[in-house]
Amino acid sequence: MIKKAVIPAAGYGTRMLPITKAQPKEMMPVVHKPVIQYVVEEAYNSGIKEILIITGKHKRAVEDHFDRSDAPKKDRFTEELDRILDDISIFFIRQKEQRGLGDAVRYAEAFVDDSPFVLMLGDNITTPSCTEQLINTFKKYKSDIIALEILPEHRIPFHGIIKGNEVEKDIYRIEDLIEKPEPEQAPSNIGTLGRYILLPELFDYLENLKPGYGGEIQLTDALRKMVKDKEIFGKVYRGKRYDIGDKLEWLKANIELVLEDADFRDFTDWLKIKMCDLLLR
Repeated sequence: MIKKAVIPAAGYGTRMLPITKAQPKEMMPVVHKPVIQYVVEEAYNSGIKEILIITGKHKRAVEDHFDRSDAPKKDRFTEELDRILDDISIFFIRQKEQRGLGDAVRYAEAFVDDSPFVLMLGDNITTPSCTEQLINTFKKYKSDIIALEILPEHRIPFHGIIKGNEVEKDIYRIEDLIEKPEPEQAPSNIGTLGRYILLPELFDYLENLKPGYGGEIQLTDALRKMVKDKEIFGKVYRGKRYDIGDKLEWLKANIELVLEDADFRDFTDWLKIKMCDLLLR
């Protein structure tokens, strides 16, 4: 049973500048709530009750958001968050220096102890829950599991890309990983998605890891070493993923999710009229 989740939320958010100049990218609003709340809710709805959020400089707003609300009047979304907060334990630790995802994950070693855990990037929304799909896969394979997605060519340079063999439908045994290659250098068009189930042996591979792509400590480099020693599997996620670290994806997430929300029927009607106007031009 997976009982713990680790959510790195210490990155700069450079793709979202200047919006993120003074605001954490994890606090970017998506319809009713910030993106990191979707991530915490995904963990909670997957049965996880202990969460470590790794923050950094200028990320105090993330910690403040997960305090219980003392507002005199609350809406149903705030009340729902307060209900969740009563049922889970959220811990915070600050990454002393922004040295990459692999370095951030190292801060979770004491929290994880000797248990498998879910690693969830704090700027990604998945619907339906990618974490639930990974947990179901882990129950069968009892090994490290990486969420994967099939990428269009223009998205390949923004992801870790795998080389692997499909052992059953949507399940790959991973042979290698490359961090953000150019399309012509990529071994496939299958990329990592920002959700993982990892065993605590990961920390042995992160120890003394040298900087890689971008001069940072890359999680992909640790996983690349791991696949030489043990079986690691990838699960192709079947659902919709939004990368809120990207301006276009952030806009798409707001539009697509608001269209599914009954509270915004007036906006949906307005948008239909605007789209008709554009098509008639």
